[in-house]
Amino acid sequence: MTERALVFTDEREVTVEETEATDPGANEVTVDAHLSAISSGTELLVYRGQAPSGIAADSSLETLNGDLSFPLQYGYALVGTVVDAGGNVDDAWVDREVIAFHPHQTRFTSTTDCLTPLPPDIERRAGALFPSAETATNFLLDGAPKLGERVVVFGAGVIGLCTIRLLAEFPLDSLVVVEPRASRRDLAREFGADEAVPPADVDALFESVGDGHADLVYELSGRPDTLNDAIDVVGYDGRIVVGSWYGSKRSDLQLGGSFHRDRVDLISSQVSTIDPSLRGRWSKDRRTDTALDALRTIDHEALITDVIPFERAGDAYERLDEAPDGTIQVLLSYD
Repeated sequence: MTERALVFTDEREVTVEETEATDPGANEVTVDAHLSAISSGTELLVYRGQAPSGIAADSSLETLNGDLSFPLQYGYALVGTVVDAGGNVDDAWVDREVIAFHPHQTRFTSTTDCLTPLPPDIERRAGALFPSAETATNFLLDGAPKLGERVVVFGAGVIGLCTIRLLAEFPLDSLVVVEPRASRRDLAREFGADEAVPPADVDALFESVGDGHADLVYELSGRPDTLNDAIDVVGYDGRIVVGSWYGSKRSDLQLGGSFHRDRVDLISSQVSTIDPSLRGRWSKDRRTDTALDALRTIDHEALITDVIPFERAGDAYERLDEAPDGTIQVLLSYD
């Protein structure tokens, strides 16, 4: 029996290829896919050939055990139903809807370590956004926003908007979003931002607020040059959480100004791991539960702009690549 899988074959080339379907091993289950979300950050870097080929796709996930050179399968936000289980797996997994950290594929086998049960009160379409909510949760753990702080978020894509929604729950002095696209600035305000401005207006805005500096900045734009803007905005002993992954794009950092004397902290944040200082109290299971609660507060339908049949996956990537102004979250449908 054969199934179909999405394969990145070259720069800006994706194909849907047949793959052999296998029965689950003793410690595995078989999952039938319903929906999967395309990451407009990491996956577009892969699609555009901007991901460094010499590093592992994600060593923390058994489903992404290769590197980022072509050809490869990639993806980590799929919702499906368990249809079969191996002899060592609890039968309670069968017929359960799950969130799978697995590349785009119609049917596949996996251990349950790569699956998160989809709570019955969360819709499938929302479930496909769980990895984004989990990433946003990790950003807040790393940035540790505090009472009365001035916070700035650069970038209002899916990850940025999820982060904004969670930050809006905090008793901050202000939450400002910097985003070039007007439609996304509007959505950022709906998600709880106090202000949403284009990049050209951010300096003028902060000159009129307090001492003119932010306490905490999130760089989520995916553009390396934005790091310099983040350094300009943050104040003495401020923190900058770098959530963007730039792939092979280089950052020309300008560190000769206020950065050195102001003791600015650049914090690398990535969802594969939890901050070492928190691991005594925070496990990945605890973070999963927290992220699921966060997902319940996020208006997923406001983020989903396109649902495209899996067989036309190439159209989905072209749309994200060539028409970003009208596109936020694209889903692939397998039904």
